Amino acid sequence: MADVVMERIGILGGTFDPPHLGHLILGEYAADALALSQVLFVPAADPPHKQDEFKLPVIHRLAMLERALAGNERFTVSRIDIDRPGPHYSLDMVQIVKEQFPQAELFFVMGGDSLRGLPKWYRPADFIQHCKLAVMRRPDDDVRSDMHETVLPGLAARVVMLDAPLIDISSTQITERLEAGYSIRYLVPEVVRAYIETNQLYGK
Repeated sequence: MADVVMERIGILGGTFDPPHLGHLILGEYAADALALSQVLFVPAADPPHKQDEFKLPVIHRLAMLERALAGNERFTVSRIDIDRPGPHYSLDMVQIVKEQFPQAELFFVMGGDSLRGLPKWYRPADFIQHCKLAVMRRPDDDVRSDMHETVLPGLAARVVMLDAPLIDISSTQITERLEAGYSIRYLVPEVVRAYIETNQLYGK
């Protein structure tokens, strides 16, 4: 009997406030490197680690993300966090994805900074049992798959290190430019820039 080929799905979470080209490039790199059939972009409704930070209402973040992903058949917007009550932990979200795609192999896409802080996440040992971690490592990054092996035994076997392009774009940088009245052209998809201007978001 031929081996059954499991579907491979990536999960890319974030506030996407706003979504920018860096998000899209990382999603595309992960999809290619891991042969993912789709990448789920999961806008966070109420991330526990950002309780004190201002966030644009989710209706706008969702609308911008949908526009940014349009046209890429491998990219999908997921409302998992939006449509459920908080607090919104990654463990709970991944468990829901697993229920939706029981035959799929899941890869949680994150940056090296997230891997560094993983031991402080909510129930990290349980989290890594539900998915593999696709860690996008920048050229100057010193993160390693085994860096937390003493506190999270078995983690190294659950981590896939991926080389990522050095993309120094952040949502914070974009909002600061908007608040200062500067252009964000070429930092975000044009449809996102048009949405921000039409709805007069972020700026003075």
